[in-house]
Amino acid sequence: MLIFGVAVVVNRNPVASALSLVVSFLGLAALFMSLDAYFIGIIQVLVYAGAIMVLFLFIIMLLDLRAEKLRKINWVASAGGAAVAIVFLAQTIYVIGRFNSAKQVLSPLTPSTLDDVHQIGTLLFSNYNLPFQIVGIIILVATIGVVILSRREAR
Repeated sequence: MLIFGVAVVVNRNPVASALSLVVSFLGLAALFMSLDAYFIGIIQVLVYAGAIMVLFLFIIMLLDLRAEKLRKINWVASAGGAAVAIVFLAQTIYVIGRFNSAKQVLSPLTPSTLDDVHQIGTLLFSNYNLPFQIVGIIILVATIGVVILSRREAR
């Protein structure tokens, strides 16, 4: 997942970068599956790796983006970025080493009688019904806007 995350940034071709992002999303879904969060993993594949990336690829193709031209490397900026990354990594290792609560073994979770799909559905359609409907309307308006903007005018 991390390798393809780096490939998203390093690739100069927007289509290759978007496809690397799809593989990174699939790795994230596999991570959720390994944590027994099956519903979130499936939603990750369906929504992000599926629908959102298809939309991104459609926009890339619609805008006809070309591969970025190779530019000269700014060594000062690269050295500064590497220094910031090393300092961040050192701070992360220091904080994780000093975090004593992370070294304790947690007790196993008690199995629930309801599955997570039922719980999410109940919460979504009871407490968050109005925001769910508003998001649906916003997506519909955005889809209509994309179709109208992508139409070619007759000459």
